[in-house]
Amino acid sequence: MQHSLDSIRAAPWAITPDRLQIIAALPSVGSGEARAPSVPAPATIGGIAVLPLVGVLVPNASDLGEILGLLSLKRFTQSFRAALADDSVRGILIDIDSPGGSLFGIQELAEEVFRARARKPIFAIADSLAASAAYWIGSSASEFYITPGGEAGSIGVFAMHRNVAKALDKAGIKPTLISAGKYKMESSPFGPLTVAARKHLQSEVDTRHDSFTRSVARNRNVDVAAVRNGMGQGRVLNAQSALAEGMADGVGSYDQILNKLARRVGQRATGDSAILRLLH
Repeated sequence: MQHSLDSIRAAPWAITPDRLQIIAALPSVGSGEARAPSVPAPATIGGIAVLPLVGVLVPNASDLGEILGLLSLKRFTQSFRAALADDSVRGILIDIDSPGGSLFGIQELAEEVFRARARKPIFAIADSLAASAAYWIGSSASEFYITPGGEAGSIGVFAMHRNVAKALDKAGIKPTLISAGKYKMESSPFGPLTVAARKHLQSEVDTRHDSFTRSVARNRNVDVAAVRNGMGQGRVLNAQSALAEGMADGVGSYDQILNKLARRVGQRATGDSAILRLLH
């Protein structure tokens, strides 16, 4: 079953808070028609498959959703699997420019990227932003880099509840809710959160944050305490600060990292990378 924006807005997110306000204002374009997304062949150069991870991450996105800046994790995952299975592809570069997104599907993709390390070298680069869920995925690569002017981090989770009761009352609208199930309407936007509802939502956020920080700790080969007590503690860090916190393996331009990966797999990438970027 596909997830629309309506179904995931109230769930925990790993995204920079400023971008969630934009998502809240978008129409329901998250899933579109139920169909298998077309998966373009990964762009390759010198034996390297370059996979753009650009935009707000959601489980599925219609063509209109992608035009509005959403990125379908399903589509990306299929492209990643295709590159992994292609014998002519000797390395994968995940080119990230994303504030993060919905947590649905993020942990699963991050685990898939981490396991794939054993099959092929996988580099990821924040070019220019790898925040929240996007950093979770990027940190799962064999090596993670940041462009000199780039940023990474926002290791955290939050959920948003909107109480629209006063706005509706001002508009003369009085909804009548009919439900079954003790907690079915506890997060309803037509009133304030109860103490029990807030406690439950906080528990969900804490659980997701625990998974996030444990995964980053494993990916970066550090203690969980180093992630929770450092690495910005939810802040987005500039390249040098992120490097000092152990969040990245180096700072370099897109071309430098592409060529570093090409040398790692015994290929040559110099000279064609500008053309490849235009294809994205």
